Amino acid sequence: MSTVASLVLGFAEGEAQACALAQAAGLPYQGIDIHRFPDGESRVRLPPTLPDRVVIYRSLDHPNEKLVELALAAATARTLGVRHLTLVAPYLCYMRQDQAFAPGEAVSQRIVGGLLAQWLDALVTVDPHLHRVKRLGDAVPVSRATCLSAAAPMAAFLARVLDRPLLLGPDAESRQWVASVAEPQGLDYAVAAKERLGDRQVRIRLPHLDYRGRDLVLVDDMVSTGHSLAAAIEAVKAEGPASISVLVTHGLFVEGALERLARAGARSVWSTDSVPHPSNRVHLAPLLAGALAD
Repeated sequence: MSTVASLVLGFAEGEAQACALAQAAGLPYQGIDIHRFPDGESRVRLPPTLPDRVVIYRSLDHPNEKLVELALAAATARTLGVRHLTLVAPYLCYMRQDQAFAPGEAVSQRIVGGLLAQWLDALVTVDPHLHRVKRLGDAVPVSRATCLSAAAPMAAFLARVLDRPLLLGPDAESRQWVASVAEPQGLDYAVAAKERLGDRQVRIRLPHLDYRGRDLVLVDDMVSTGHSLAAAIEAVKAEGPASISVLVTHGLFVEGALERLARAGARSVWSTDSVPHPSNRVHLAPLLAGALAD
């Protein structure tokens, strides 16, 4: 994307991250003004003069309200003459359900992806939670769908804070993320097996390894309620590691997840700044700016 006559627009809840992206990309930044009325509706106001090519930054955690405001902002940008609209959404919502598991169930990935494609020309996101649909462009059919990995900045962060840790994925789905973080630094890693007993109850089976005296880091793409990671911490705690930490790309931390992980025995919990949270330690602006410059 050319940086000529371009602009980054952002919303208040992610202003620090949007400003960091603009600075890393060498672009100006302006805010989108939101006023929420007592009845829950939003008034969305963009700068009245916009260039042809605009980037909107908004991570889509807690997505239902954010999606409506994003639609209003995108439509307004078009009326103001924007011809090319890119959304940078480090966390991309509604990607997990890619098929109907019961009659009448909405396939949210297909529906939300289709809506985003109506509003946008391009999308940049980080480690989306895709299952059977492997290509981001199949889930969100925009002209250009860019799927980035946070593995390199996460690996660089670990190299600064721990000496040769052992990385562990809590389940089979986490293999791709734990491997991508471990392999660039030549770190040892393994993946546990998870049996789901309910929405908030799981059983973890650890791989047969010597955990004694190791700094163990549980790695995953996201933490929501934290039940799976807490179960993994409880399981590995009995094996005598020197420390247990958690490193995730997307820290949603709902229903007391951070406290749950601490009670289970996590010494540290770290996340990227894809979702603003006190645990943010890995900053994605340079990674995202690189995608805008390609």
